[in-house]
Amino acid sequence: MEVNKAELRKIYLKKRGELSLAEVAAASKHIAERFFEEADLANVKKFHTFIRIAKFNEPDTSNIYYRVWREWPAIATYAPKSDLAANSIESIRFDGETEWSENKWGIREPIGKEVAEPEQFDLVLVPLLCFDRSGHRVGYGKGVYDQFLSNTRKDCIKIGISIFPPVEKIDDAGDNDVRLDATITPDEVFRWQ
Repeated sequence: MEVNKAELRKIYLKKRGELSLAEVAAASKHIAERFFEEADLANVKKFHTFIRIAKFNEPDTSNIYYRVWREWPAIATYAPKSDLAANSIESIRFDGETEWSENKWGIREPIGKEVAEPEQFDLVLVPLLCFDRSGHRVGYGKGVYDQFLSNTRKDCIKIGISIFPPVEKIDDAGDNDVRLDATITPDEVFRWQ
């Protein structure tokens, strides 16, 4: 049976929407634990992470960036500020003192002036709805993260964060889809070369 991105998007938005807040919190905690078991942060200077969209039951990355601040204070953390009209994101530096605003789509974004370009990042945490066993992902369909990731360096580590295990294959994954280096779920880490 062929499963394309549009179909998977519907299925996984529904699956995620059916999760309780407690289930999302528990999954987020397990994902963070796996991240720190697996990730080598020794050479990471700049780190980009998505900030969860609570209404879509996205995994909470704060378990990761709070610990990075405590244990690796030399790592600079950045979060996206979206420009969906231009189909792009800008990476704004943030920390525990940062003020936040909510854009018209209900996404929390840091208020700040320090911007980093995609090619400056050593590690990027990538949001997704689902992923397959080859390292392709399905996002919300705007292509914003694919555009951003296509401008990162070849040695930048791109890690997807998923509450659910992989699907076998995304049939319409294309050349413009940037493959992940790894995806972390609550139960497992999947890696690709």
